[in-house]
Amino acid sequence: MLYRLIPALRRLCLVPALVLASALPLRAEGEIAGEFDYYVLALSWSPTWCTLEGRARNSPQCDPGQRFGWVLHGLWPQHERGWPSHCRTAERPPSRQMTAAMADIMGAPGAAWYQWKKHGTCAGLAAPDYFRLARLAYDRMNRPALLREIGRDVRLPATVIEDAFLEANPELDADMITITCRDSRIQEARICLTRDLEPRRCGADTRRDCTRRDALFEAIN
Repeated sequence: MLYRLIPALRRLCLVPALVLASALPLRAEGEIAGEFDYYVLALSWSPTWCTLEGRARNSPQCDPGQRFGWVLHGLWPQHERGWPSHCRTAERPPSRQMTAAMADIMGAPGAAWYQWKKHGTCAGLAAPDYFRLARLAYDRMNRPALLREIGRDVRLPATVIEDAFLEANPELDADMITITCRDSRIQEARICLTRDLEPRRCGADTRRDCTRRDALFEAIN
């Protein structure tokens, strides 16, 4: 399907004036670190987050000229149903230098710190190893370059974003990725990975694809 949509997307890049027209999962807290089944690699579309939250928080991720696209929201330990958070761990928290070093792919040091507290503590890893693993997972995933090149905000089916990821990452199947929306906007791409970072089928509560056919996809400014 994507090959039919790519020409339209390319026209958007060349002609900026054109605009295209369950149940909640279970969450636990305070579980034992290292007890989980797989990872979710969450990639957030930065323009959406900046519009909905980031600029109001004066996040450096949203400063003029930053031009972030798909940023690493987090690498989340996941159960087959539900997920752990804020786990009990004997590992030391990351230093400021360590979280600052993640800002190039996470947007801001504060994001790295928060992700460690909520999700990283559940991985059963020392903070340096967790951040190395998160960076490796991010680097292995091809973020569709074409989506960075769209010059204006557009409305499109959320399935277009999923198809773009599937084309850029042939090792993925449709049941290994989900696209989420928030406030009628493209929010995140979430990819399910084994503990060895190999693609795998997502649990049923993770596969919650956005079904909008007119989701707003904001351009990078």
